[in-house]
Amino acid sequence: MSDLPPLRDIIEAHGLGAKKSLGQHFLLDLNLTAKIARGAGVTAGDHVLEIGPGPGGLTRALLAAGAHVTAIERDARCIDALADLSEHYPGCLNVVEDDALKADEIAVLGENVPVIIVANLPYNISTELLIKWLKAGAGLWSSMTLMFQKEVADRILAAPGSKTYGRLSVIAQAASRPARAFDLPARAFTPPPKVTSTVLNFAPLKPACDLAALEIVTAAAFGQRRKMLRSSLKALFATRLDSALDAVGIAPTQRAEEISVPDFMALARALTPEK
Repeated sequence: MSDLPPLRDIIEAHGLGAKKSLGQHFLLDLNLTAKIARGAGVTAGDHVLEIGPGPGGLTRALLAAGAHVTAIERDARCIDALADLSEHYPGCLNVVEDDALKADEIAVLGENVPVIIVANLPYNISTELLIKWLKAGAGLWSSMTLMFQKEVADRILAAPGSKTYGRLSVIAQAASRPARAFDLPARAFTPPPKVTSTVLNFAPLKPACDLAALEIVTAAAFGQRRKMLRSSLKALFATRLDSALDAVGIAPTQRAEEISVPDFMALARALTPEK
């Protein structure tokens, strides 16, 4: 990568002032981007999906590791800025202009699935993207290495009984095995965000329930997290609630934050929302 122009020169040449509306915070330290690529276990010949490459700092590290990278970017300025990388690694970088929330990753990737997903996620859509990919499951990805605000990462990893344990914790841990890799200080980014960032690794799991049903149950339970389950879930499940709780072994006086991920999955299997 030594003969590639510095990232700051790329940013200046293409007028890549970070857009707040796109949640852009560029990671320019190539030692850190290489650390992320290593942490993702990327090796020569791997197919990687990257979201929001920006000026291409992380993209450079992935390509240097020998990966074939498909990068989805909605900012046309950044697409132009990635041209040098495409020339430096011919045939190894496919840049797709699209909104990651709306993109059909399977169609974009074609036969190159499942892939490793590696991304410095835009903070404003990070949880939506995570849920989208968790629903897609192992048919899309073999592993994910993603960067979040530390607060969001803490919620993903939280255990029952924690103040940060919630709907995101349950869904993420039902469909994957998330693990903290390392934190990054705000000063590592341009412009620096107001928060610490955290890189998480995810290994896919086959959920023991339908994730759509789990979303409904957890949305109701954590939507009124201070209430007992007999109150928070009553409007949704009516007369079937007591029998379902009893079958799963959950006391109706318990609150959402006390219920384990396996028990939430069992409850999702036992309950079908009334229409």
